[in-house]
Amino acid sequence: MGCFPCFDSKEEEQLKPEPVKYGRRDNHLSVPSNISRLASGADRKPRNNTGSGRDLISPRDGPEGQISAHVFTFRELAAATKNFRPESFLGEGGFGRVYKGQLETTGQVVAVKQLDRNGLQGNREFLVEVLMLSLLHHPNLVNLIGYCADGDQRLLVYEFMPLGSLEDHLFDLPPEKEPLDWNTRMKIAAGAAKGLEHLHDNAKPPVIYRDFKSSNILLDEGFTPKLSDFGLAKLGPTGDKSHVSTRVMGTYGYCAPEYAMTGQLTVKSDVYSFGVVFLELITGRRAIDGARPHGEQNLVTWARPIFNDRRKFGKLADPQLEGRYPVRGLYQALAVASMCIQEQAATRPLIAEVVTALSYLANQAYDPASTSGQDRRFKEPQASKVSPRGDSRWDLDGSEKDDSPKETARMLNKDLERERAVAEAKMWGENWREKRRQHGQGSFDANG
Repeated sequence: MGCFPCFDSKEEEQLKPEPVKYGRRDNHLSVPSNISRLASGADRKPRNNTGSGRDLISPRDGPEGQISAHVFTFRELAAATKNFRPESFLGEGGFGRVYKGQLETTGQVVAVKQLDRNGLQGNREFLVEVLMLSLLHHPNLVNLIGYCADGDQRLLVYEFMPLGSLEDHLFDLPPEKEPLDWNTRMKIAAGAAKGLEHLHDNAKPPVIYRDFKSSNILLDEGFTPKLSDFGLAKLGPTGDKSHVSTRVMGTYGYCAPEYAMTGQLTVKSDVYSFGVVFLELITGRRAIDGARPHGEQNLVTWARPIFNDRRKFGKLADPQLEGRYPVRGLYQALAVASMCIQEQAATRPLIAEVVTALSYLANQAYDPASTSGQDRRFKEPQASKVSPRGDSRWDLDGSEKDDSPKETARMLNKDLERERAVAEAKMWGENWREKRRQHGQGSFDANG
């Protein structure tokens, strides 16, 4: 599924000649007073022996605004990919085609993405991606090695991700390919959430990814996830602004409902998209699958009624897991997913809270060989637990106040208070509580 304008709304912003820059001292993104243009391979001067061998996208307002990115000529990238031969082809997306290559100068294996001049994304998205990936660095963001702006050619050069995308490991697997196990799925979810957290919380102003989906999560050796494709990324609201207004762009099935309807974009829009991908990881189903029966084609629409009845939660586990998952872990994962896909943006958690929860889940290694049969099956309802505040809560060990769909939905959808979040953070481990308490503006009522 490619990126598309969901509605025929007018673009509320024009391509500005003043992209963001990175302030080295304060770790903030800011807007430079001016920027020239992307350097092209044709602009390069002969290198001298004392130079660093790297070209820069250079704003005019001093070294603090410099964005380091290697500039390649088209000839260099044609040589790296063997003239873009079919055997080098890796895949195709909204930007264009991606090829595997090897740089002649260093021998490094890379992925080369070539802009489709007739495609859905163009120079604007190319510029945004160069800027974002040059300025923002994190273990869970793909590493941009360089770019080419030679004539009318637009290419991006990334580190090569040998395991492909998350989509490749979830859907339509050939018989000889092993499905992802539970532990790997939780590891991928936690890592992808950390990538989003870096964009939302470490960049100032925050960066809204706007195109979070399984095909944009690439996997390194060891299934380390890295977010890619930043062409639709936007700078988030600043000051007293609650959102940014923009043309609705994204991928059907992943867009947050309030963004699709109004064009008002917030970091909570990314949280919704994350919830959809997390549901894909749990269920093994695509966000949108036209091949499924009526009523099951939209993943969120299909899953929401099942959230209302705990006795049906087993239907949400990917059949390819063949029951090899912890029941308690499944309940916890579903609680996180359900919070993320709330229709009202205000009731969704912050991504930092998601990271806290998923880091806990990822650290709870599941061993099918040593797990008792009782943990593998769904338990019958037990007596409810009562919190110190006197209210009964949904218990992932199998207890809940009322087994009715209405009560279970109420517990899943409840918008929790700051004080309660701090108190319940102990459930996710003492270390995580100390590390994350500054973000405690809500929590997942998912551990009894």
